Amino acid sequence: MPELPKTLEDAIIQAQQATQAALADGYTRLQVELLFPELKFMPVAQQFLPIFESYGDKLKVFFADAGACALARREWADVTYQIQDVGTGRAASIKTKVKPEDEVFLFVSPTSVELPQLEQICQEIGENRPFIMLNPRLEDSGVVGIGYAGRQTRQRFIGTIESCYYLRPIFEEAAVFRCYPGMWEVWVENAGNYEKVAELPNKPSGDELDLILAKGKPTTTTEDGEVIPAKKPGMMRGLQRFLKALSS
Repeated sequence: MPELPKTLEDAIIQAQQATQAALADGYTRLQVELLFPELKFMPVAQQFLPIFESYGDKLKVFFADAGACALARREWADVTYQIQDVGTGRAASIKTKVKPEDEVFLFVSPTSVELPQLEQICQEIGENRPFIMLNPRLEDSGVVGIGYAGRQTRQRFIGTIESCYYLRPIFEEAAVFRCYPGMWEVWVENAGNYEKVAELPNKPSGDELDLILAKGKPTTTTEDGEVIPAKKPGMMRGLQRFLKALSS
């Protein structure tokens, strides 16, 4: 099974492989999440997209808004696939965004602001054509809600999307990782290396993660025989190259 990646490029390759494996197994609603601060989504999308080259103009790439869409059209002038924006406009415009001849869809960093329009677009896509969410940001409770309506939205739409690739640093000393078809994993830093300390069938909740990290935290023994948690460096050494790549 895949190890924790050492570079951003490695992570994107793993994400491509996980996506292809999930599509081959019949999943049609997928998401890929690389959860790092200040991640520049457009270069990541550009590196991720080659797995869909064979679709040509049957691939449709959606950006969250008209500004990001216009930037992509300008920077990716020679691509064969179509570029659209999700937008927040009238439902009638959905018919112009999803055509019968479109075969696969990639949504780049959609947010909770576009969620109503996004859900309608995905309804128009249907169950048989695949779509992939790349770094979606749909779980803003201030927009989606935390009451009945929010739960309904999650059950009806957000909860139906399979997370085929997920990588998120935790507490600057650990990471939650999933690469389809593998299980959810928790990795903890120990003496500069990363060790897998847990495998789970589902994404760990906050409480589960706290317990796993408490058990998996490395310790040191003092001269008096007292066992204390080992001090951690300020950043995840194994993922520093990710963060450097994000700012370049």
